[in-house]
Amino acid sequence: MNEATPRTVVLEYWCELQCPDCAAALTDLHALRERYGDALEVQLRHFPLEKHKHSYAAAQAAEEAFAQGRGWEYAEAVLARTEELAERGEALLVEIAAGLGLDAEEVDTALVDGRHLLVVDADHAEGKAIGVTGTPTYVISGERLDGGTSQEGLRARIESLADAALGR
Repeated sequence: MNEATPRTVVLEYWCELQCPDCAAALTDLHALRERYGDALEVQLRHFPLEKHKHSYAAAQAAEEAFAQGRGWEYAEAVLARTEELAERGEALLVEIAAGLGLDAEEVDTALVDGRHLLVVDADHAEGKAIGVTGTPTYVISGERLDGGTSQEGLRARIESLADAALGR
């Protein structure tokens, strides 16, 4: 009996929402989504870095945005304003939520009560365990690809691994 070809392949995108390199990587993610559509499931995984003061708060706010059904849109909006986030912090996170039509008050409350901190901490711990040291980092078909130093050639490598996993 032949094993069925998987219909989807998972791409873990280890990201820090205050990271300019992660913002630049969105171009590749958009191209990958365009190429593969529903056959590629991109999962946002949090890897906040200590050097960015507001990265833990941004990850928690993104989790609240996912809970409200608009996580990717929110994450991309935050990544578009990494410099401003460094200056304005949590006030900007709440402002972005309001601008997207999310329940901004609930985002603010989530930052205060820490309801998403366990998810962020679990992602960070898992990232460390599999060797993530910087962002962006990708994991696809069990292979870790480090984009923290250079994005050069990463999209082609991801496409090669996705094609193999999808039997293309």
